[in-house]
Amino acid sequence: MVKVECRLEEVMSEVYDNLSPGLLLASVGGDGERNIMTIGWVLVGILFRNPVFMVAVRRSRHTYKLLNETGVFTVNVPSDDMGDAIDFCGTKSGRDHDKFRELSLTAKRGMAVEAPIVEECKTHIECRVSATTDVTEEATSKEVLASAYPAGNFHRLYHGEVLKVYRDA
Repeated sequence: MVKVECRLEEVMSEVYDNLSPGLLLASVGGDGERNIMTIGWVLVGILFRNPVFMVAVRRSRHTYKLLNETGVFTVNVPSDDMGDAIDFCGTKSGRDHDKFRELSLTAKRGMAVEAPIVEECKTHIECRVSATTDVTEEATSKEVLASAYPAGNFHRLYHGEVLKVYRDA
């Protein structure tokens, strides 16, 4: 499939429309190991005068390790027929599974970052981490703690400067 470059604003309705069932976050470690995980929490805005795509990754996730090693990631909007891949990537750990291989997905190096894109997805956003914020018990409301963190396992928020956006032609 031919991919064409576009602006972040042009794909935002598609991104938000796909938060449920989920987007696919792809990462790469310092040793070249790749992983994909399903995400459903994002924020998009301007930070440090640059467009940013913020993703939340729990500290217990394999992706957390990879993001901290390289500081790059891609967000991939799945095609309509990728429900099984979204489910698998949201329930299986990259510590135990090579999700690209097991799902027969194509990992293609990003245009601007080392992290792969998922070629079968229809839209790709490439990011380099410009800042992180750790969610902490002290800084989080009791309501959010009860609903999102009953057992702890807090997120780190990765603020990714958007370097490249493209989608299927």
